[in-house]
Amino acid sequence: MDIEQFDYYLPEDLIAQTPLLNRDQSRLLVLGKNNGDIEHHHFKDIIDYLNPGDTLVLNDTRVMPARLFGIKEQTGAKVEMLMLTQIEGNDWEVLLKPAKRIKVGDKLNFGEGKIIAECIETLNQGGRIMRLHFDGILQERLDELGEMPLPPYIKERLDDPDRYQTVYAKEAGSAAAPTAGLHFTDTLLADIKAKGINIAFITLHVGLGTFRPVSVEDINDHEMHSEYYQMTQDTADLLNATQSQGGRIISVGTTSTRTLETIRQTNDQFLAASGWTDIFIYPGFEFKGVDGLITNFHLPKSTLVMLVSAFSTRENILNAYRTAVDERYRFFSFGDAMLII
Repeated sequence: MDIEQFDYYLPEDLIAQTPLLNRDQSRLLVLGKNNGDIEHHHFKDIIDYLNPGDTLVLNDTRVMPARLFGIKEQTGAKVEMLMLTQIEGNDWEVLLKPAKRIKVGDKLNFGEGKIIAECIETLNQGGRIMRLHFDGILQERLDELGEMPLPPYIKERLDDPDRYQTVYAKEAGSAAAPTAGLHFTDTLLADIKAKGINIAFITLHVGLGTFRPVSVEDINDHEMHSEYYQMTQDTADLLNATQSQGGRIISVGTTSTRTLETIRQTNDQFLAASGWTDIFIYPGFEFKGVDGLITNFHLPKSTLVMLVSAFSTRENILNAYRTAVDERYRFFSFGDAMLII
């Protein structure tokens, strides 16, 4: 399929730069998965589309304050480091600016020596493997020195870093938020539980590959980035029971969807599992683990637009996006939401 088939027109002023004051007051476009029908609501109304016996699947990853500013020890030159993925021990894949000047053996100093990062391997596109040296606990050092790594299309600073975390964020490890979950409040989740809807948690640590553009014309040639996921036995048991009892599995976000489908594509049921997934979901994909999808509005020609197109149809999705533009919905990470069901 040609990448141009997943393009759409988006005025720049519809890219949300800041979150709403109240999470669940975002707008909600409800799209009929099969018939393409569209309804307009607010996110708090999502409970009306969930039935007792359904299971809502949330990604409980937590974004790390992993953007660090320091100096190159050898020259004193300023450098920016964005931590992406823990490889092993204290070895991390990172992005550097400027990257060209950082070679194997170079050391970067952050917070006057509170974190020293030594380059041990060079990668493509500004990537490096850095070995971190620090005293104490890394998360505490990052909380002290780091900033939240907002997506490149958000130009404004975030006054409250917690607004780029879901209210249920728990497992630190992401370079970006699972943004479909940003609309939930503790009160809304309590109301959902009270209605008899199950809530299950999985973990997928979101990498910055989710923002990288597809650089090939034929999407079949695209090489998908890899992300770490984990599902517990309790979650697997709950999901299997939901399916066997006729309930629906409603995935919150493309990250939850990728985790669920990674496990179900090679198994007859959900299993406790962990590992790395590079699953690429685009039209023609057969879903086995997801019956409904809550998601934000994604970048043109992105793998995420392809995923939601696979879940419905490309025509339905692009029509919904055109409608959202006409109705002036807010787009991307801090934007409004869509329910496909």
